[in-house]
Amino acid sequence: MFDSGSFLSKKYFMRRRNAGILYAALAASSYGTNPLFALPLFANGIGVNSVLFYRYAIAVILYSLWLKFVKKISLKISMNQIFPLIILGVLFSLSSLLLFDAFNYIDAGIACTILFVYPVLVALIMAIFFKEKTNATIIMSLILTTIGIIFLYKGDSAADLDIKGVLLVIISSLAYAIYIVGVQKIKVIKHIKSNVLSFYVMLFGLSVYVVNLNFCTQLQMISQPKLWLCTFGIALLPTVISLETITYAIKLVGPTKTALLGALEPVTALLIGVFVFNETITSRIWLGILLIIFGVTLIVLNNNKSALKH
Repeated sequence: MFDSGSFLSKKYFMRRRNAGILYAALAASSYGTNPLFALPLFANGIGVNSVLFYRYAIAVILYSLWLKFVKKISLKISMNQIFPLIILGVLFSLSSLLLFDAFNYIDAGIACTILFVYPVLVALIMAIFFKEKTNATIIMSLILTTIGIIFLYKGDSAADLDIKGVLLVIISSLAYAIYIVGVQKIKVIKHIKSNVLSFYVMLFGLSVYVVNLNFCTQLQMISQPKLWLCTFGIALLPTVISLETITYAIKLVGPTKTALLGALEPVTALLIGVFVFNETITSRIWLGILLIIFGVTLIVLNNNKSALKH
């Protein structure tokens, strides 16, 4: 006999899953547009700190208006949550600063791919400092991502990577990994809504660029309309939209599928680099990219199995 209730329930589940996958893909691909907006600003002489100041400042304004008037979410936090949020904001900003600085030394698409090793670093931090068991999957993932990065560095002469750029991205990835662990492990912020957490991370992260720019006395002014479009683009797509859609994705399909679709981030950045900025991608570099993505996927799948056991 036909069960209409079961059919509707299955249809509702499939709709949620499809929506979640769409949000996750949008979150990853929108974050991968960083080079599309950042590189034209750099090419016109705007420094890294000024670019990131505009990115964070505009994003904070847009996101606060979105949360306050559209989502109707209160931004109130307690006093004991302020210092941990400052630390997380500085870590998040440090990750952005180092990644954008690396764009001056290596192709942006490759930099975004190296950044994608952060799940492996999270697993290592959890194993070393929080005594989580290290298994063969984690070790294999570390080996694959390391080989992948070596392949990127050992490309053809036209695409050789500057070691300083590689190190900047790895440290950027480490800062982001520490940020993720902090979000998971700092008790006083566990009950903060993800939207509110994101807002304060951006707000306190903005302070890094205020200080670096000597309290904005060294902030470079933007006069060209096309560069203002770039600043609004970098604040909106890889910042506000990415943060908002990833929140929905995690809620609808969970962190595992969301993280897996995060592989679209470096792919998007690479495609932008190749087709918009004429960056050189050799077969060896493509192999390195695939090894990194595969190694990270192993970590994500491993975390999913661990969660099921608990």
